[in-house]
Amino acid sequence: MTRILLKDQISRLKDQFGSDIAVVSNLDSLDELFRKYIGRNGLLRDLTSTIKDLSAEEKRTCGTELNQLKDFLTSKLEEAKMTLKRKLEGGEKIDYTYPFSAQTGREHPLYSTFEEIITIMERLGFEIVEGPEIEKEEYNFDFLNIPKEHPSHDIWNTFYVSEGKVLRSHTSPVQVRTMLSKKPPIKIVAPGKVYRPDTVDAGHLPVFHQLEGLYVDENVTLPHLKGTLEVLAMQLFGEVETKFRASFFPFTEPSLEMDVSCVICKKKGCPTCRYSGWIEILGAGMVNQKVFKNVGYPENKYSGFAFGLGIERITMIKYQIQDIRYLIENNFRFLKHFI
Repeated sequence: MTRILLKDQISRLKDQFGSDIAVVSNLDSLDELFRKYIGRNGLLRDLTSTIKDLSAEEKRTCGTELNQLKDFLTSKLEEAKMTLKRKLEGGEKIDYTYPFSAQTGREHPLYSTFEEIITIMERLGFEIVEGPEIEKEEYNFDFLNIPKEHPSHDIWNTFYVSEGKVLRSHTSPVQVRTMLSKKPPIKIVAPGKVYRPDTVDAGHLPVFHQLEGLYVDENVTLPHLKGTLEVLAMQLFGEVETKFRASFFPFTEPSLEMDVSCVICKKKGCPTCRYSGWIEILGAGMVNQKVFKNVGYPENKYSGFAFGLGIERITMIKYQIQDIRYLIENNFRFLKHFI
């Protein structure tokens, strides 16, 4: 696949779409047309999947052209939908006496934070990769050096969908799938929903959002990890201090946790930082060589780092939100605080 070939395919798809939409006569056939071109298994999705082997520069250019194609298809389908509705209703009808009040919508703070972090990581050269939320148990645990006897395998600690399948408890399986499908260098972040059977309280939800990063290549070192995370922290919170503490995760060795100086009290001590002056924001470490062995990489040839952070936690710190439940309530008074 080359960019020139892609442009030809886009042109042919537009011609085919023009022929199909010209004969649409009802809303049902319009819905079928939407699924055919923009749906999960539509022609646009097929076209998008063909650019995976292009260079990073070609991917950016072709990605822009595919986004423009999607916008074109969407707008034409919406125009056709409005035209059909007016015909079915016998013309446009407007009640000019109906009270009108325009309210401007606002982006949810959670997704605003999500987009901000993704933008930062893209500027640092990381590619965005997604994966299924219903995951194979081996991808969620075994490949990541989490043995069968680990407590997370217990039904009380993980949502089991069926034998051998779980609601993913982290987005690390996306890293596994990526390593199984390609050789280094790999530089990705995996954002998405994760599921853990936590009790709902001011600091926990059974469904939340996570973003994990992975960088694998020859001669990747701990200073690479620390430098990346310090840039991320500075971009998110401004001029803050950072510190790293030793920790343990089965899939990294050595493992660490990262703290930032409290953005609320400036290290003077407050309830948010529990009067310590520091707030933990993420866990990280150098990828355990056992993980590389599990995915079939040559022993000791590659090194890499991984990290993971909770989007809800970062959002609560940035916007000084005291209760995580505010993020899932449809409370317009709460959302009005965010622009």
